[in-house]
Amino acid sequence: MKKTMLVQAIALAAASVAFGAHADTLKKIKDSGSVTMGVRESSGALSFTLGDGKYTGYHYEICTRVLGDIQKQLGLAKLDVKYQPVTSQNRIPLVQNGTVDIECGSTTNNATRQKDVSFAVTTYVEEVRIAVKANSGITSIAQLNGKKVATTTGTTSVQLLRKHERAGGVNFDEVFGKDHADSFLLLESGRADAFVMDGQILAGNIAKSKNPADFKIVGEVLSVEPIAIMIRKDDPAFKKAVDDSIIAMMKSGEIAKLYDKWFMQPIPPANTKLNLPASEATKAAWASPNDKPVEEYMKK
Repeated sequence: MKKTMLVQAIALAAASVAFGAHADTLKKIKDSGSVTMGVRESSGALSFTLGDGKYTGYHYEICTRVLGDIQKQLGLAKLDVKYQPVTSQNRIPLVQNGTVDIECGSTTNNATRQKDVSFAVTTYVEEVRIAVKANSGITSIAQLNGKKVATTTGTTSVQLLRKHERAGGVNFDEVFGKDHADSFLLLESGRADAFVMDGQILAGNIAKSKNPADFKIVGEVLSVEPIAIMIRKDDPAFKKAVDDSIIAMMKSGEIAKLYDKWFMQPIPPANTKLNLPASEATKAAWASPNDKPVEEYMKK
């Protein structure tokens, strides 16, 4: 098994190098008449599945509009949009090797990832928080001492928790979910006392639960992170096409309308509201479009 995984990893790395050296996504889309969008199964209101191979969400809709603009730019009468579910673990390799052309999920733009991929201008600025059961009595980081804390494999949330200034002397056990829905299930089933993740992902999973009132988001904000649509590195023409489309939506007010639709209005499948007004940091990102990594946000 380990040998097979090694062979797959080598093949994936070789494919990444081969494609990365000649990344020309616009040509690839024009020649094939198709494009592959990376989507998430349970990334809160940003990107999630409705079942039967259907996806939706804030970033899904933004990407759909971007691809519509690219279709016009390329003069294509028809553009076949294919959907590839991705996870926190495989999203970057699948963008690197050409399997996914544009990843429309919940990926934080950081300096480490910028070495491997590129990001469009920031469309959402996230606050990492803690979700617990409403009757748990937990309201702060200090109360996680001796508890089990869930997070999703391939994410940075627990690292942020451990680095927080108020986490000194707080010892907890990590339990991992394979995706955000699985991590929330760990909390819901009592196998974890808390779930640390992006606030909107927590809110989305709570809203979709059987009894939303049984859960609450508590504690200190662990991090403020720019979330952006991910594309291949060293492909300036494609990045410009994606950025131009998104910036036009920001200037026209379309982004704000989409945000309201997904974060302030009832959304499927249960027609519940997340009630998460756009933060000042998110509004600032719309007003002054940029692709700055999280490290820039951390500077005081």
